[in-house]
Amino acid sequence: MNDTVQLNDTVQQVSDLRAFAGVALRRQGVVGAVAPSSRSLARALTAVVPTTGPAVIVELGPGTGAISEAIRERLAPGSRQLAVEIDPGMVAHLRRARPWLDVLQGDAARLGALLDERAVSRVDAVVSTLPWTLFPEDVQESILGEVGRVLRPTGAFTTVTYLPAVPLARARRFRRRLRAAFDEVLTTGPVWRNVPPGLAYVCRRPVGRG
Repeated sequence: MNDTVQLNDTVQQVSDLRAFAGVALRRQGVVGAVAPSSRSLARALTAVVPTTGPAVIVELGPGTGAISEAIRERLAPGSRQLAVEIDPGMVAHLRRARPWLDVLQGDAARLGALLDERAVSRVDAVVSTLPWTLFPEDVQESILGEVGRVLRPTGAFTTVTYLPAVPLARARRFRRRLRAAFDEVLTTGPVWRNVPPGLAYVCRRPVGRG
């Protein structure tokens, strides 16, 4: 039985790597990582996901689904797990490889409208691996604004940044944007067991939300 499980895991990993490589080659300007997220990074990003009671969780930029698996492991029965992915090829991969995941094809800057299609108005957590520093600043602001609008007052938003980018001016500007959008922004990590190493920002209490 264990051999069967290990074989299935290996097959899934190979499938994920192929899907990741395909998107990375096809859309080099919008893929911020050089490999799927590690389990160590996944644990850091998903620590905000509730483990008791039904919850609604949204993932932005799920890629091959490595973070999606970590979210699923934490969720209690009766929870909903959704993911917003813009790339059609990756959407097809996710729907085939992870049929339990509700994948919404579209732009994270339209998060509220996409969730409306699933009759979801508020969520308990938003987990993101979007390559923020590759986006224009107005797009960053649009996405963060959407995240703030859909989060419950007790909810949390978490996202990743990679250590090589931390000193760069565009990364510093993004941190300032996070602090302007949320009352609380904490940094966890670094997570060395990832390629490249990264850390997580954990954000709570969107500014302007009473």
